[in-house]
Amino acid sequence: MNRFLSSLPFRLLVAIALGVAVGLTVGETAITVVQSVRHLTGQVVFFAVPLIILGFVAPSIARSGADASRLLGVSLGLGYGSAVAAALLAALTGFALVPGLSVPGAVDGGRALPEMLFELTIAPIMPTMSALVLALLLGLAVSWTRARRFAAALDELHRIVLAIVTRVVVPVLPVFIASVFALLAYQGGITRQVPVFLQALGVVVAVHVAWIAVLYVAAAAYSRRNPFDVVRHYGAAYLTAVGTMSSAATLPVALKGASASRSLDKRMVDFGVPLLAHVHMPGSVISITFLAMTVSQVLYGELPAAGTMLLFVVLLGVFAVAAPGVPGGTLMASLGLVTTVLGFDEAGTGLMLAIFALQDSFGTAANITSDGPLLMILSRYAQRRGIGARTPSAAPAREAAPAALAA
Repeated sequence: MNRFLSSLPFRLLVAIALGVAVGLTVGETAITVVQSVRHLTGQVVFFAVPLIILGFVAPSIARSGADASRLLGVSLGLGYGSAVAAALLAALTGFALVPGLSVPGAVDGGRALPEMLFELTIAPIMPTMSALVLALLLGLAVSWTRARRFAAALDELHRIVLAIVTRVVVPVLPVFIASVFALLAYQGGITRQVPVFLQALGVVVAVHVAWIAVLYVAAAAYSRRNPFDVVRHYGAAYLTAVGTMSSAATLPVALKGASASRSLDKRMVDFGVPLLAHVHMPGSVISITFLAMTVSQVLYGELPAAGTMLLFVVLLGVFAVAAPGVPGGTLMASLGLVTTVLGFDEAGTGLMLAIFALQDSFGTAANITSDGPLLMILSRYAQRRGIGARTPSAAPAREAAPAALAA
């Protein structure tokens, strides 16, 4: 019992409850402080994201040696395939259910937030996608050139970033999440906005769960490993994603949970978790696809044609792979598809953004949780092909990750 009370999931639940209570009870003066706390803690979290990507992805690729290119290709293929299949499932569900839904056409904006008490901007050293590309190219180049000294330096970077994650980022997350929920409650998003599209939200979450189940079943069949040993470690990451609405901000918690699973290869965890957080967005594409069909029915009185939806799904998978892991990142990256392929005007685009914002936390949580089965597949793939077997020097780093994250 004491272990549960001190666990990260319990702290996140308490943070959510306290945040809602504060937002519903305090006045404008106090909410200015809460808003500043949200801004400051968010700046810390998002500043660390490029560091996490560089510190985990680059060393992991470098340790994979000559197999790095193949492993990267498999990961990107899995991410794209999962996104397209998930969007197809959402589209089929939309054709079957959207005509029977009754969704209001407007969302109450709620109370406006006051100005922040203070503002301190801590810009990341580079955008998340730039960090991801740099980590990929750096890791591949080290493996191609067999630069041993640089590989050792990347291992040192891994341990340094791991210390930043465990001693700075993870302790800050509950405060960040509490402040986010406090502001939502103050604005009325908890009490008035969320129920507006309850029917559509319920369907979207159900499709999220269905697709996650499909992935875990498929991964278990391929890897011959127990999926429950993986999914049970994703509770804290799910709650963090619900609170932050960001795959990037959930990286530290996802790394901690995946490292605790005995069914996952620790090298594949270091490599796959940061990478998949930016290239695997099935929850977001499910939400975008179904909600776009809902908005089309509400505003324009009809669903898009089947051929139009097929083109939209295929292209959406590409944008999902390239989307930044930040709140609303996948939708923002794919707004061009919404306006050009689906033909949405300003009203449709605005309504789409409003509905997506209401469920963004659930889509992000589905993104993170669905990374587990892909890690199972990568672990089995690496085992069957002996990836990493010729790099014994990386063993100390593999053992350091779970021990440090458990601290």
